[in-house]
Amino acid sequence: MASDAYQNELASLMRLAPVIPVVVIEDARAAVPMARALVAGGVPAIEVTLRTPAALDAVRAIAAEVEGAVVGVGTVLGETDLRAAYEAGARFAVSPGATARLLDAAEDVPLALLPGAATASEAMGLLERGYRHLKFFPAVPAGGARLLAAWAGPLPQLRFCPTGGISAASAVEFLALPNVLCVGGSWLTPADKLAAGDWAGIETLARAAANLRP
Repeated sequence: MASDAYQNELASLMRLAPVIPVVVIEDARAAVPMARALVAGGVPAIEVTLRTPAALDAVRAIAAEVEGAVVGVGTVLGETDLRAAYEAGARFAVSPGATARLLDAAEDVPLALLPGAATASEAMGLLERGYRHLKFFPAVPAGGARLLAAWAGPLPQLRFCPTGGISAASAVEFLALPNVLCVGGSWLTPADKLAAGDWAGIETLARAAANLRP
């Protein structure tokens, strides 16, 4: 069962800012200035996805060097990913879905897991395992804000971070829902700004995101 302590930790994490940036980082040397720009812009929780070889080095650097950052790991698929994230200094882990093996592993690794769900049945299954804070993924293709609004009645215990296809323009619709604490999005750290080292531009995007909540 998911622990109450980790559920409370996720609740606090999801309330730090309206947006958790979903970061695909190709060069670990960009991690620290990027994270400092996000924190300066009011977005301290950062999800670094395990989609590149640089990801874990980036997490280590952010955890060690960026005051105020709460760094986590995304695209977690199993126990190996969970343990690697924990050892790198991640404070939380995010998965696109939730298998029984992943949830079993999460009981043995001291790291808060935000598991993904795309259907009511998946959300109910996670609730049975003690999870009250979920990632709704892929948010837009799976039904968007209208689907999450429909779940609020029969599943009032759950709180969500919808991710997948959300933009700065569409985020407000999700954030207006009572069962949404934050959204995840990649628009805060676009590849071109990361490659160019445009930290001021990333800080500007973060400031805008920090003020998105209606």
